[in-house]
Amino acid sequence: MSEHKELTGAEGLKKIGELVRDIRITMMTTLGPDGSIDSRPMATQKTEEFDGTLWFLTRGESGKVSEIEHDAHVSLLYADPGDSKFITVKGRARVSTDRAMIRTLWNPMYKAWFPDGEDDPAITILRVDVTEAEYWQASSSTLVRSAKYLAAALTGGKVDFGEMGTVHVG
Repeated sequence: MSEHKELTGAEGLKKIGELVRDIRITMMTTLGPDGSIDSRPMATQKTEEFDGTLWFLTRGESGKVSEIEHDAHVSLLYADPGDSKFITVKGRARVSTDRAMIRTLWNPMYKAWFPDGEDDPAITILRVDVTEAEYWQASSSTLVRSAKYLAAALTGGKVDFGEMGTVHVG
């Protein structure tokens, strides 16, 4: 079995930052005005140090922007199956066109989506202020995990697979 940890404050922020740091793409889930749930892949923008805020660039006229303006609650699903890390992050999103922040987050690779570069008027920022997260993280290599799965099957599930926890921010 896995130990369930409850983390808060700086310790919780540090844990979330460590878990999502090397996972570039997340599935962002928003709620439509009719209550439908929409998810789409988004590239998390890297900042110096995780402080409880995650940043994304998108087109201002996209459906997710209008959904966030209707209901700011979002969920971000991060997964690194190769390293057995899975994170669900909940937060509240805000839409911004802060040109200084766009320049801070800009990467020339984004010209494929924004042909006019960092000054493209279509660029919009989605700022997600994290409120909580849940995570599952294996404690060992794939080979060791495979042996643990076999051992769990043989012993009725009495093997430690790693760590899981809940982080409450704020």
